[in-house]
Amino acid sequence: MNPNLSAETELNLALRLTVGLVLGAIIGFERELHRQPAGFRTHSLVSLGAALFTVVSAFGFAGPTVDPTRIAAQIVSGIGFIGAGTILQYRGHIRGLTTAASLWSVAAIGTAAGAGLFVVAITGSILILVILSLLDQVEEITRRRFRVPPSPYPPPPEEPDEGSSEDLP
Repeated sequence: MNPNLSAETELNLALRLTVGLVLGAIIGFERELHRQPAGFRTHSLVSLGAALFTVVSAFGFAGPTVDPTRIAAQIVSGIGFIGAGTILQYRGHIRGLTTAASLWSVAAIGTAAGAGLFVVAITGSILILVILSLLDQVEEITRRRFRVPPSPYPPPPEEPDEGSSEDLP
């Protein structure tokens, strides 16, 4: 069934998608600055995709037996799969857990934007940015102040950039 939506509703839905994309991009930019495996484009796509699924769920299907929350529930499961792919373990050192959590959070931002909850989406984005940037500094200061030794495990080796000469035989 093709929903019959007014031009005003269509513009509102386009705004929801745009807000989801922009908020995800802002958070992704912060991750990009910290050279994390999932950055600007990945966070943008996750947030936009969640917003799009939410909009389609709410407006694309109609009827008394339709439950629009089912798609939102599947967003959570699907993003868990993507997030798991960003977590790496190397000799006891875990890397990518914060990036996985930020992707999960960005999916929630996209879902809120797709549902038209703009204040919630913006507030959530601000809080995520505070956690990713400010709390990183607080953690570092606390480690120095309480003289917490560094991890006994060496960090995983940096992966070569795509297209670098190291990839050539």
